[in-house]
Amino acid sequence: MDIKSPYLHPEYETLSREEISKLQTSRLQETIKRCLQVPFYAQKFKEMGIRPEDIASPEDIRKLPFTTKQDLRDTYPFGLAAVPLSDCVRLHSSSGTTGNPTVILHTQNDLDEWANQVARNLWMVGLRPDDVFQNSSGYGMFTGGLGFQYGAERMGMLTVPAAAGNSLRQIKFIKDFGTTAIHAVPSYLTRLYEVMQEQGVDPRKDTNLRVFAIGAEPHSEEQRKRIENMFGVKAYNSFGMSEMCGPGVGFECQEQNGLHFWEDYYIVEIVNPETLEPVPDGEIGELVLTTLRREAMPLIRYRTRDLTRVLGRSCPCGRNHVRIDRMKGRSDDMIVLRGVNIFPIQIEKILMTFPELASNYLITLSTDNDNDNMTVEVELAEMFTDDYARLHSLTKNLTRALKDEILLTPIVKLVPKGSLPVSEGKAVRVVDKRKVYQ
Repeated sequence: MDIKSPYLHPEYETLSREEISKLQTSRLQETIKRCLQVPFYAQKFKEMGIRPEDIASPEDIRKLPFTTKQDLRDTYPFGLAAVPLSDCVRLHSSSGTTGNPTVILHTQNDLDEWANQVARNLWMVGLRPDDVFQNSSGYGMFTGGLGFQYGAERMGMLTVPAAAGNSLRQIKFIKDFGTTAIHAVPSYLTRLYEVMQEQGVDPRKDTNLRVFAIGAEPHSEEQRKRIENMFGVKAYNSFGMSEMCGPGVGFECQEQNGLHFWEDYYIVEIVNPETLEPVPDGEIGELVLTTLRREAMPLIRYRTRDLTRVLGRSCPCGRNHVRIDRMKGRSDDMIVLRGVNIFPIQIEKILMTFPELASNYLITLSTDNDNDNMTVEVELAEMFTDDYARLHSLTKNLTRALKDEILLTPIVKLVPKGSLPVSEGKAVRVVDKRKVYQ
């Protein structure tokens, strides 16, 4: 391990586009062979007349069928396993709040490869074995905790499995252990900063923090910049999903110009969510991923429902793996209000431009007198609820800015700091009460 090298795995990170294509072709052929051990895929391949030798390039993936979250639910729990359960050492699953959860199996080699991906990401943003990595993420079925835990350990860092919540303890660990890097969801980091302020802790002077890995919930560039300014650190976007492995699928490099998706592990497609045809680079569409190294449960053309776009296929950092824009939202999280399509991240983007506002907000959709309405409640960064002129002016300016962005006029409510609910996991940003009336 050359700690002076910008690459942890230079043999894969510095591949040319031609070399990436060649490697993907061979690994895709092997993946299809593995999928033939799965009745679900074997039947689909037979119906479509697909053989591994029919794949001569990554572009030939368009000959293959899509896989959806519903397919995983329909084959619950182990119907998509490509190996005997005796070969598997762990599973993770989604929350499954409606219907069956999605279950993903892992062999020991799957876990090793997952750890390698996360380690590669952390190395890419400048972390090294002498850093102290505090993992302020949920453990258990949620992949964020164990994924970053094993990746940080694989890289050789001292790792603090702090888990989510308990901000006073988090701050004590940060100070006592000399924590230099943290993984957490963005909404929790804003809460952590508030508690630091309450405790008289200046993260710039009283800690060694320098790197954040943030992800697991959609967030705007404005939210990221606010976090960086609060703590005086660099915050790097992370992308992962349990159906692929968990965190590690995509990560920003120090250029912060898009998420590098590791094409030695995945084939990346961006398709029109309606027609399922590929869209040109730069155009927003649905992210579709195919695993190339998964043993226990390979997935072909998995529809993530995440909306994004390709930014480029080269980078000043020297990596030629495709760069993807931050997720714009999910096609199934889109709000349709009075015929207008709105993503919560559009609203957050506007809120974060007002320094008078804190980071916690809640969007409520309701039906009043047969009309659908949106209410945006947002906490004030400081207490001035008795200054009615200032409140009125801020409410008016915020309402106008939101209308310009989402093309509808929401009801804006400015509330005292700390009055909205706070989640230790992913933040709940939208409450849809319209269903009561449907």
